[in-house]
Amino acid sequence: MLLWTRIALAAVICLSLVSSGMGCGPGRGYGRRRHPKKLTPLAYKQFIPNVAEKTLGASGRYEGKITRNSERFKELTPNYNTDIIFKDEENTGADRLMTQRCKDKLNSLAISVMNQWPGVKLRVTEGWDEDGHHFEESLHYEGRAVDITTSDRDKSKYGTLSRLAVEAGFDWVYYESKAHIHCSVKAENSVAAKSGGCFPGSSTVSLQDGTTKPVRDLQPGDRVLAADAHGQPVYTDFIMFIDQDSTTRRLFYVIETSSGQRIFLTAAHLLFVGHGNSTGGAHGSGGMSAVFASHVRPGHTVFVQEDERLLPVTVTRIYTQEHQGSFAPVTAQGTVVVDQVLASCYAVIQDHDLAHWALAPVRLAHWVSSLLSSSQSQTSAQKDGVHWYSKVLYQIGTWLLDSHSIHPLGMSVYPS
Repeated sequence: MLLWTRIALAAVICLSLVSSGMGCGPGRGYGRRRHPKKLTPLAYKQFIPNVAEKTLGASGRYEGKITRNSERFKELTPNYNTDIIFKDEENTGADRLMTQRCKDKLNSLAISVMNQWPGVKLRVTEGWDEDGHHFEESLHYEGRAVDITTSDRDKSKYGTLSRLAVEAGFDWVYYESKAHIHCSVKAENSVAAKSGGCFPGSSTVSLQDGTTKPVRDLQPGDRVLAADAHGQPVYTDFIMFIDQDSTTRRLFYVIETSSGQRIFLTAAHLLFVGHGNSTGGAHGSGGMSAVFASHVRPGHTVFVQEDERLLPVTVTRIYTQEHQGSFAPVTAQGTVVVDQVLASCYAVIQDHDLAHWALAPVRLAHWVSSLLSSSQSQTSAQKDGVHWYSKVLYQIGTWLLDSHSIHPLGMSVYPS
């Protein structure tokens, strides 16, 4: 009977897990580059994907106009790529300003253009718009859209240019007119917009043996400090990184507390804050709820580690910093204490319980795997990239959830 039980458990694992090679996320892969595949040019007025631009399946909702005086202006970054020609007819440098995701996709497309047509460069005729030249709620106002041509302005190339833009990873490509191609991307914290995780690799967690460890060094089976469903501190298994990127530099929100703790996390990551003037710990009067890091404000309370307790402490300062490496750890509890501050393991959907439920198969697979290999250490290194299960959840979500169930920045249960 024990043998058949083990066989059944192994079958569950085989159905639950696939090769770690499927975990590779967006970005450059490893090994030799594949041979170029045959490109099918887009037809005039065709757009890919075949849905409206500001829907979940494309570039997502409009978030509001960014001006030079707005706080969100820091979301834009200049693109000085010499392989791209910027028209910049306003003489303000506005066409060079865009979100990081838009910049990454544009730089990738510039390489494809030079490979496709030696001697020809990518040309941007319109980037971020601060002058109101586009229709209402245009993604140009957020630096999430560009209008492009080739440097030789050869209109016969534009169908293929559109296809190259699709291949470069733009979230919506539209052969809009005979004069240009329109391309746009998801908001920076959307699931498809991401190439990074929740916390910098240098952030630390507390282990059950009393030591601390950088997030990047976590191994499956490590027992880390977290909180249970009632907000009580508990040590729980680290299961895996649902996303990790060891090298890319990312922008993190830094949330400082009155007692000196600082937690670094991405804008759409969930952080637990207290209700009202909670003074009795995470499970005390008022309780707690998970909110986006970008929604935390000075005066809010977060829960910090003090000995074996989690106590509410006031947030005093919030700012941003760039760090190398980003990691999205998942624990059996779905929570984790990072840099002595309690956080969720999830992001983008502002519903920690829903996200935790969606990750139930991952926890089950970990439990079954632990039963089968209890005497063996799990030390195999996880490769950089987005775990395949997150990609599956994303696809299911876009099919089943309406736009009101998703944060406008995007959709996922893994970090931005």
